[in-house]
Amino acid sequence: MGDDSFRTEHDSLGSKDVPAGAYYGIQTCRAVDNFPITGVTIATFPHLIRALALVKKAAAHANMELGILPQPTGQAISHACDVLLDNQHHDEFVVDVFQGGAGTSTNMNANEVIANLALEQMGFAKGDYAHCHPNDHVNLSQSTNDVYPTAVKIALYTRLDDLTGAMGQLKNAFELKEVEFSDVIKIGRTQLQDAVPMTLGQEFGAYAVMVGEDIRRIHEAKQLLREMNLGATAIGTGLNAPAEYVDRVRLHLNRFGQLSFITSANLVEATQDSGVFVQLSGVLKRFAIKLSKICNDLRLLSSGPRAGFNEINLPPMQPGSSIMPGKVNPVIPEVVNQICFQVMGNDVTISMAAEAGQLELNVMEPVILFNLHRNIDLLTNGARALTRRCVSGITANRDICRQYVERSVGLVTALNPVIGYERAAALAHEALDTGRGIVELVLEKGYMSREELDQLLSPQRMTGR
Repeated sequence: MGDDSFRTEHDSLGSKDVPAGAYYGIQTCRAVDNFPITGVTIATFPHLIRALALVKKAAAHANMELGILPQPTGQAISHACDVLLDNQHHDEFVVDVFQGGAGTSTNMNANEVIANLALEQMGFAKGDYAHCHPNDHVNLSQSTNDVYPTAVKIALYTRLDDLTGAMGQLKNAFELKEVEFSDVIKIGRTQLQDAVPMTLGQEFGAYAVMVGEDIRRIHEAKQLLREMNLGATAIGTGLNAPAEYVDRVRLHLNRFGQLSFITSANLVEATQDSGVFVQLSGVLKRFAIKLSKICNDLRLLSSGPRAGFNEINLPPMQPGSSIMPGKVNPVIPEVVNQICFQVMGNDVTISMAAEAGQLELNVMEPVILFNLHRNIDLLTNGARALTRRCVSGITANRDICRQYVERSVGLVTALNPVIGYERAAALAHEALDTGRGIVELVLEKGYMSREELDQLLSPQRMTGR
């Protein structure tokens, strides 16, 4: 008597037992055996599963229109894809995200799950592929080499909205601090040395602009993802797909997904070129570099409180030491720094994987997918944490900022037009030699009155407004 907990399936390599209740099939089981690599499965990437379902649904409708897929089978496939688009049965995507075969295991995992969902819809048993076959019906007019990269692009395209939304919130938080700190005079610094006066608002306003620039760069990179090779099949020649298939599958894809994707002008080129992934990764790295720089600044500006800059206060998140009572650390900027380092490292992996493509296909796209999605997730979560648990709660130590200005030799640059270069230079030397402040010396020597100094150091003058 057989084991009812398994069903036996066959492929070109032979037979294998598959869990009876599983919607995936034999090729998925082989991939699970072959790739116990990261422990991170395709189920972790719901955007990719929905993108695969969208591609398969569009293909089924194009094939039905062309008369090469029976209507009952095609409609059952379409229904199965809708089930996946509704976020059901994603736990059936059990293949490790790291895999050989250029994504074939991911594509077959989708084909098998969709086929068995369709069979269930039609009233047949799982694995009864005579009525709906993973390759012959679900994968009709397709190859992994056009399905997988198209699904990756759709998944990234939709996932980027979360990142730009989080970046927009961070930008707004910096803009609010720009207004709040617009009257806080402080000393600017270059090479970590005193430079010239500015406002703390100007400092935070610059951060807002930096984030805003990269929101625009990400939107530009996102548009490049719209060019796809769906219909190229194996290498871009469209072998085994009807001539009309390319246009029809694109129309259905855009209609079902509410997208505006376009077909590449040269499908052979599009099947092997990973340039768009390099471009997107570079933009993500650019934002990571800027974000890490901002976090470095926040840590410096809040350093102390007695032996550092202490110009701003970061909201206290947790006790900072197991041995030093009262210590509070800048833990949110620190964790965002680490996020940014990881994104920069992942960019190297993406670059190497894109370069490793050979002839008509790049087989390294799974690691590109993994790292791009990880980078988007990391930066999205990092931007949200920095906004909610750091930037929004920052306060200014106004008196300390003002004291630094009045004692800084950098102030003499602002005095140049009033007292002249020679006097300003002498004041700088005397301040450095005696340890006294510039304002104190100016008042003592009668070069300017208190009122004149206050006017010189007004926020309106410092901001150039």
